[in-house]
Amino acid sequence: MRKKKDDLTKKYIKEIKSADVWSVFKIVADFVKGFDELGELGPTVTMFGGSRVDSDNKYYKKAEELSSMLAGRGFNVMTGGGPGVMEAANKGAFGHKDVESIGLNIDLPFEQIPNKYTTTDLNFDYFFSRKVMLVKYSIGYVIFPGGYGTLDELFEALTLIQTKKITGVKVFVIGVEYYKPLLNFIEKKVLKNKMISEGDFKQIRLTDDLQHVVDELQASIVEQINFLRDSGLEDTQYSKMLKEFSADKDIKA
Repeated sequence: MRKKKDDLTKKYIKEIKSADVWSVFKIVADFVKGFDELGELGPTVTMFGGSRVDSDNKYYKKAEELSSMLAGRGFNVMTGGGPGVMEAANKGAFGHKDVESIGLNIDLPFEQIPNKYTTTDLNFDYFFSRKVMLVKYSIGYVIFPGGYGTLDELFEALTLIQTKKITGVKVFVIGVEYYKPLLNFIEKKVLKNKMISEGDFKQIRLTDDLQHVVDELQASIVEQINFLRDSGLEDTQYSKMLKEFSADKDIKA
């Protein structure tokens, strides 16, 4: 394990901090791999959360439960592929044979060991390419308690929505007790000082009601279909895929 940690550390020093032109090809390969493997996915929900959460933790159990509920409605579930909340989410979907349990892993000097509950497993060299894949193919993001990486993913998602790089995607933050102080800060400092708008703040849906999350994500299918129609994109492959999913699951407007 120590040797692997040292080797990976040397790898990043060499590839990221040097002017090695071959790194460009490895970056492109990361993206091509993701686009090729994930481009045909049906409606998918990405679930984020801490890797240091064990199976006895209440948020591990909630992540597994919510994932199973989503998979039961026909949604694929995507995670970062590691332990903790990611493992719980993949585990919840893994028992549903008609959906994909997707893990997008990354080589790290520590912590990131792939979990065994994935049906589709991709490995990435770079955080930024992996992050693109985690958000690009999802109709909703669910954020469970976690550390720096999870917070980074939360604010990345909110920034993409704020700048309209993605549309129709809902962000749910699970763990009222855990995240309430953070939302208080955002409301009383960031919003009050007009660093964000009221609409930006309302993009964060803080809740512990798992059924509400499932119902809202299902409703978002119809919302996205309507948005694509109103935007003149009704004949796109993505719109057709959403319509087929909606018809198959008997989702009504």
